[in-house]
Amino acid sequence: MAEFPGIEAALTQLNIYLNVHPSVRRFIVGYSGGVDSHVLLHGLATRRLDDRTLAALYVDHGLQAASAVWGEHCAGVCRELDIPFRVLKIDAQPAPGESPEAAARHARYAALAAELGPDSALLTAHHRDDQAETLLLQLLRGAGPHGLAAMPAVSRLGQGWLLRPLLEVDRAELLAYARAHDLRWIEDASNQDPGFDRNYLRHRVLPLLRERWPAANRTLARSAQLCAETARWLDEEAAADWAGTVTDRPDGLSLPALRALSERRRRHLLRYWLRRLNLPIPDARQLQQLLHDALTAAVDRNPCICWPGAEVRRYRDVLYAMPPLARHDARQTLIWRSGVEGWPPLELSGIGWLQMQETRRAGLRSEVLASGLLSVRFRQGGERFRPVGRVHGQELKKLLQEAGIPPWERGRLPLVYLSPTPTLPRKGGGSDQLLAVVGLGIAADFAAEPGQAGWRPSVAPQGGPPL
Repeated sequence: MAEFPGIEAALTQLNIYLNVHPSVRRFIVGYSGGVDSHVLLHGLATRRLDDRTLAALYVDHGLQAASAVWGEHCAGVCRELDIPFRVLKIDAQPAPGESPEAAARHARYAALAAELGPDSALLTAHHRDDQAETLLLQLLRGAGPHGLAAMPAVSRLGQGWLLRPLLEVDRAELLAYARAHDLRWIEDASNQDPGFDRNYLRHRVLPLLRERWPAANRTLARSAQLCAETARWLDEEAAADWAGTVTDRPDGLSLPALRALSERRRRHLLRYWLRRLNLPIPDARQLQQLLHDALTAAVDRNPCICWPGAEVRRYRDVLYAMPPLARHDARQTLIWRSGVEGWPPLELSGIGWLQMQETRRAGLRSEVLASGLLSVRFRQGGERFRPVGRVHGQELKKLLQEAGIPPWERGRLPLVYLSPTPTLPRKGGGSDQLLAVVGLGIAADFAAEPGQAGWRPSVAPQGGPPL
């Protein structure tokens, strides 16, 4: 492959990565059928990968009539290369006001991330021309160092990794490789449409820049690398500030500690915090509004600052960041039955998965669950509860306030009930017995003794049932 030095160097660098990350055993190529991903797939298929496995995935966005035909083309190429292949069909329709390009990208990466385990790496065929386009797009959007760092060669994606081994290769070399090996690829007509920002830069702007500055791709990529270094330095500073402001919950920041920082460090810290939580970063105006409303609102106010894909709420002296709250019907009652292997996770729409875990700390006694039937409800008002450690029962509302649970979470905490049975007569008023308020505690009357095995209900986040 001496006539293609950039591609050879890229694949050699990939071997160096494998030596540093020996736990990666599966390579998955994001294969669109275009020339770039075809070259990457072909280059990997013709190299020795030791005992690593290689597969390809085609994401069908369903946005073009020919997408299914393209998937068939990809399947045929993979058969010829003897590479396992699958199609992922996704819904990439944009939300109102959302860019179609952004919606497709988010949906694509979300679907691909779900395919990755800790031993897996997704490989994409982004090259130096793509890097130059990305840098210019971010510059025109007014991005800071993190945006101008463009695309990293190595980053985390889901439980696995995202690798872009061709970032130092020009597209001209990829085309030359494809022609030299008689590769067949798909030409997507939409890639010629200058109505898309990236296509406008690719076909109108960058050719003019390269006419005047032939090394424009290389110098723009170098600028992206320098911005990435600056971004890493800023992250190191922000990480130290985050350690001094984060609460016992990673989604919470202490307002008194935030106020102690300079305005510049506050902005960097908030961006760093949101990236840690995998939430979209607000623009400069939204970030300024966030800081103003959070820091100046009266003590008894609970402001909420929203932007697409995220919101930040204040309660008492803590800021909380989260995705927009999903709709939730607090009037519903769910039945939770045990199975052969214990209590299967119960899906709570808009909240997560309710699970039952064995514990030796503040769990429910095993005999309490012997009926194998529970009901799950949500707070309606007027409930009383006596958690472990309390002598008397108290209104649940007051217990939640005392525990500092934010108001928007209180109506979403599952209340686990057991209907009365002959072996477990009811204690106190009401027809059903409240065993646990998930996130608050276990009812003292039904708790296992300290050190004894018991069962504790908890909620796993959305995104799939716990393993």
